Amino acid sequence: MTKEELRDFWAARVKEFKESGQSAPAWCVANNVKLHQLRYWLRKEKHTSTVTTLSWLPLNLSDAGFQTSLLVRVGQVAVEVKPGFDPKLLVDVVKALIDNDR
Repeated sequence: MTKEELRDFWAARVKEFKESGQSAPAWCVANNVKLHQLRYWLRKEKHTSTVTTLSWLPLNLSDAGFQTSLLVRVGQVAVEVKPGFDPKLLVDVVKALIDNDR
């Protein structure tokens, strides 16, 4: 099973658990799932849901009379962007950081 298939499988299980209205231990017994597995995937879902709320903000550099540098934070990582940067490279770096954080 690929990582994506595993994520999809557990996303469905977590959804079933939440819709069941049962406690985690009771649901796990009824569905033959280890409690620590369910808790792990619940934490992953919580983390993923906070990550997916990120969005791009527009930045108009042509209005700036001066350009020193820009600090971009993605999670705990900071990337300093200086004048003359390659926008495509910045997009690729940020996407890699977001994908790696999931």
